[in-house]
Amino acid sequence: MSTDRYLVPYPGRGSILGAAEAAAVSAALESDQPLSAGTHREAFERRFAELTGVRHALSVTSGTVALQLGISLLDLQPGDEVIATPQTYKATLQPLLEYPVRVRFCDVDARTLNADPASVESLITPRTRAILLVHYGGVTADMDAIMRIAREHGVLVLEDCAHALGGSYHGRRPGSLADIACFSFHSSKNITTLGEGGMVTVHRDDWAHRLDLIRSNESDSVYVRRVGARQDPPGWMLHPGRAHSHDCARIRHPGTNAVLSEPGAAVGLVQLDRLDHLIARRRAIAARIGEVLERYPFVRMIAEPEGVVNAYHLYTFFVEPDAGITRDQLVDRLERQGVEMRLRYFPLHLLPEWRARGHRPGECPTAERLWAREQVNLPCQPVLSERHVSHLVHALDRVLSTADTANRALARA
Repeated sequence: MSTDRYLVPYPGRGSILGAAEAAAVSAALESDQPLSAGTHREAFERRFAELTGVRHALSVTSGTVALQLGISLLDLQPGDEVIATPQTYKATLQPLLEYPVRVRFCDVDARTLNADPASVESLITPRTRAILLVHYGGVTADMDAIMRIAREHGVLVLEDCAHALGGSYHGRRPGSLADIACFSFHSSKNITTLGEGGMVTVHRDDWAHRLDLIRSNESDSVYVRRVGARQDPPGWMLHPGRAHSHDCARIRHPGTNAVLSEPGAAVGLVQLDRLDHLIARRRAIAARIGEVLERYPFVRMIAEPEGVVNAYHLYTFFVEPDAGITRDQLVDRLERQGVEMRLRYFPLHLLPEWRARGHRPGECPTAERLWAREQVNLPCQPVLSERHVSHLVHALDRVLSTADTANRALARA
């Protein structure tokens, strides 16, 4: 069945774009300001820092680039170890393939698909440098437990917040819960900056300075003053300062051009104004799905722990092993009812590039079992119409009701 024939498509857009965003782009294009590194970017970053409760927010061209730059701040060295979740999009860990480090995959909490703190703690060694996690689907990980473990062992934590914008954890916002945080503004995410974009948030001034250098095509390096160097040239020269007065002792990152465009930042500002409405719409759709699932004991919804507000980037539930209907059968029947289904995400340690690093099945048994047999994702994006949502919940109810009737008949037999 082609995508355009689904009665309930799995949308490629995770937010709503309209006249306000179009006006923001038009104003940016018609102004005499530069289209790169201008006032819209400054305002977007300032608003984002205020929203998340951090000292610094630095925008970049994508969530993947945000992760690349965030990981660069960890200053990983050969022989270091990084503990990472397997239940996330590949971009969370992709930058680590460039580093001569050992990645140790923790298992996940079966209730939330987030990193299991007990598994994390069991993998800590004297070589552990960092923990990389994601707030799966919009439910924040158990950050109090994770940060306690990290602080006890002198380990840094990077939180991938690509799913979590608009959620909260005991009154705090994702992006402020760890040492470094990364966001994505891809078209599919909770807000977008014209299809691509990202943000890195940090509390430390020195890290913010390094990030700004890297994204602006400057080298993040350690410099030492040259003995007998001539006086610095005037500021109007193209490369003043260090070009004449310093030598490079160590290069931490060569630098790149990762500046978010002004039209993208302008749209981001408008999207931040919409954020509460967008998340409210996601939660309303999730509530209608939940009303159906609660009627059937052989399925369970992903947990929303006390004190956590789920941003519902994804809607995930599980089919119990003794349900009388397999996960694959349920997904197939929903597809036949016109609901487009997508399962996210394949356990990363079993991807070819990570198997090439020595990872094997059985390493994360909970993540592997849930993905292979129980996990289901349903569309819940705010662009879904009331007609879409009504068809989705009725189709889900029909499929589960048929399975429930079969279960009861089998029990009576």
